[in-house]
Amino acid sequence: MEAKKLIRKQIFSARKACSDQEVEQWSRQLTERLISLPEFQEARQILVYADYNHEVMTGFLIQEAWKAGKEVAVPKVDGKDMIFYKLTDFSQLEPGYFGIPEPSQGEIAEWEDALMIMPGVAFDKQNHRVGYGGGFYDRYLEKHPSLKRIAAAFEFQILPEVPTEPTDISPEIIVTEKQCIRI
Repeated sequence: MEAKKLIRKQIFSARKACSDQEVEQWSRQLTERLISLPEFQEARQILVYADYNHEVMTGFLIQEAWKAGKEVAVPKVDGKDMIFYKLTDFSQLEPGYFGIPEPSQGEIAEWEDALMIMPGVAFDKQNHRVGYGGGFYDRYLEKHPSLKRIAAAFEFQILPEVPTEPTDISPEIIVTEKQCIRI
């Protein structure tokens, strides 16, 4: 747990040091890389986080999904769980859990054959993930094991090795602005 805390502190500091322009440019590059993947092209439904605080910006990805005729849903925290709500317009989002944009209401998306785009703090080349510490994605993925999983991260979030726990559910692919890492 201490190692994860140190990693979070290190990555949050690096994220804070990035300019808005860098975050936007890298997010656009990452989006181009991600939408070219067969996993994205074949998916009809996308579960994706709404970005916050210099995370990889997902708005570009959401717009590309809509343009391609895909359904999109974003999470809302409900106690210890996440519920994904169908998103048809960015105006549905408002500050929620810890100020993170969440849908205020809408149609619940219970999609079992969707592609999930997951956030994270840090990753390694074995596709291990350090999240934010709430366990929301691990709990959701445990209940929905058939979802395909792609993590969106900036290159500086890829570390030589990150600590793991038995309850961690890793992404199958990590996409950065420079590369795709597959298990």
